[in-house]
Amino acid sequence: MHVLLLKEPREGGSGPDPYIKELASRGHKATLIPVLSFTFVSLDTLSDKVNTIYIHQSVDFKIESLVTFYWDTERHKQWNMDIKDKWNAKSIYVVGKATAALVENLGLVPLGEDTGTADVLSRLILEREDANILPLLFPCGSIKREVLPSALRENGVPLDTLMVYQTAQHPDLEKNLKNHFTQQGVPDSIAFFSPSGVRFCLETVRRLSGEQLVEIKFAAIGPTTAEAMMAEGLSVSCSADKPTAEHLATGIAKALQ
Repeated sequence: MHVLLLKEPREGGSGPDPYIKELASRGHKATLIPVLSFTFVSLDTLSDKVNTIYIHQSVDFKIESLVTFYWDTERHKQWNMDIKDKWNAKSIYVVGKATAALVENLGLVPLGEDTGTADVLSRLILEREDANILPLLFPCGSIKREVLPSALRENGVPLDTLMVYQTAQHPDLEKNLKNHFTQQGVPDSIAFFSPSGVRFCLETVRRLSGEQLVEIKFAAIGPTTAEAMMAEGLSVSCSADKPTAEHLATGIAKALQ
């Protein structure tokens, strides 16, 4: 069956997207359409904070695009062995496996790759940190949930929040969706990967699907995205137990049986 994945291509990898690969192994053809675009800002400030190691206790990376972009610019040349070793003496928190892999490429040791959500990650941080620490550096985007910042503030853990990217709709999203539905027809299943993706895509998906909308098996990468889908009146056929290709493909395959 045909599955539409509303997500960005994986960063810094070669070969097929793991979600496409996992679905193919279960007998389903998947197509990926990018939903979001990112504009990076305040990277000079981020560089200063990264290089001024003594003012922070740890760092929390929550988006793989940021790690990749930082590495691909001239800024990575400042990433010398001395700074890397000093950061490795601290805690480097991530919320998923994709970001963890890229953080490892920087020579750092990530914590939290199996947490999957900000709520679970915040609990891990609170287990390891207390109020008597230097601030935790938190590079984030213009669209962010307050789950992690609120949990840390409520428990007295200091946080240095820095907006480093702005999220917008991919400029070709509507055109790509229209072309896909015209050429491939209405998908058997559509997977959303973020609340922003739901907001940017749903109106077009509804218009292009017409009366067949009720026949589509809608899937979510996790509980936050599932909540956004249900808030828009969608019936969620499956939500991945963990935000991985294997777990999402398993859920979609079961829903399509």
